[in-house]
Amino acid sequence: MNRTVGLLAAVAIVGLVAANGLAFAPSEDRGQAHGNLSKGKPQHTDYSGKALLGDNIRKNGPHELHAHGKYIASVSVSNGKITGLYVEHADNGAVPVTIYKTTKNMARGATSSVQFASYLLALSQNIGTMWIGYGYLDEWGDESIYWFPYDMNGDGDADAIEYSPAY
Repeated sequence: MNRTVGLLAAVAIVGLVAANGLAFAPSEDRGQAHGNLSKGKPQHTDYSGKALLGDNIRKNGPHELHAHGKYIASVSVSNGKITGLYVEHADNGAVPVTIYKTTKNMARGATSSVQFASYLLALSQNIGTMWIGYGYLDEWGDESIYWFPYDMNGDGDADAIEYSPAY
């Protein structure tokens, strides 16, 4: 009898631990289905605006850069320079964009964890190049920033605030 009660207690404890882990697992939809916007820690993503824009820098007018859920980021190009980045939400319209500046290349691609100094090119090192980033927050507090070299920006660093990453 005592053995059966001990076995049932052990199964109940294992079941509660498993259920608790599932109840607090981060949701893949970030709370979209249930309207819960507090699930998970806000994410931060840096994008290379130059790579996303590509050859469209030579064509004047608006160009779509990236779609992120219901958000669409577009840039306006005039005479080979970025004159602004605009973000539209499918349901709510225009989204405020913050302009950042930094001397650190935030939009580097994925690199290995070990990189020998002898392999670095002189151009990839910080030699005073300014980067301009256009960022916005989505409804979950996730920030997306599109980085462009200073010389691609038609407005210079006007209205840009100094960027210091929080991570």
